[in-house]
Amino acid sequence: MRRSSGFTLLELLVAMGIFGIIGAMALGGLNAVVDQSTQTQQQTARLTALQRAVHLITNDLSAVQPRPVRDESGDRSTRPDSEQAPLISNRLDFDIRGSRGGWRNPAGLPFRGTLQRFQYKVDDGKLYRDYWPVMDHSNVQREPRREELLSGVKGIKFWFYSGENTERYDRWPPLALEAQGDVRPKAIQVVLDLEDWGEIERWVEVPQ
Repeated sequence: MRRSSGFTLLELLVAMGIFGIIGAMALGGLNAVVDQSTQTQQQTARLTALQRAVHLITNDLSAVQPRPVRDESGDRSTRPDSEQAPLISNRLDFDIRGSRGGWRNPAGLPFRGTLQRFQYKVDDGKLYRDYWPVMDHSNVQREPRREELLSGVKGIKFWFYSGENTERYDRWPPLALEAQGDVRPKAIQVVLDLEDWGEIERWVEVPQ
């Protein structure tokens, strides 16, 4: 009689061990692919948020207008360095604040102009953009509307160039130009310091 063919116990154990090793290698490769895909998605989302933040900053600064703001009493401050001035920077409550034009109104809302008062501030590692629905603040609409633009921000710095010389100013208006009243810089250098990507720099030409 012929002996029945089949696998021995040892052969089965060896085969199972080989399949186990192949499976572990395949699972490790799959985990690596998933991790890489997740990192790619996170980096893409990070880049998208950064591009949007830089785009908003560029649009705001490139549309600065010489429009001061009236306070609750309806008066405009005569001090160029006051918080109602058209463009000011480096204050305790904000990094830069200004008046911009070109605020679109696609919905055709009534009683809404094309000027907008905006400001940027880094707080607790996050970059915020605030804006007021109306230019002249009243007791009802004193608080701005806030939007978080970017996280992981160590700080933001603005350098101002008047165009009269090569000297740059770390605040606006500088003490040397405050006596001239309404004056705007020719260009603004924006330096955004990120925790992961370091410093991101952008130059903006200011309309005159």
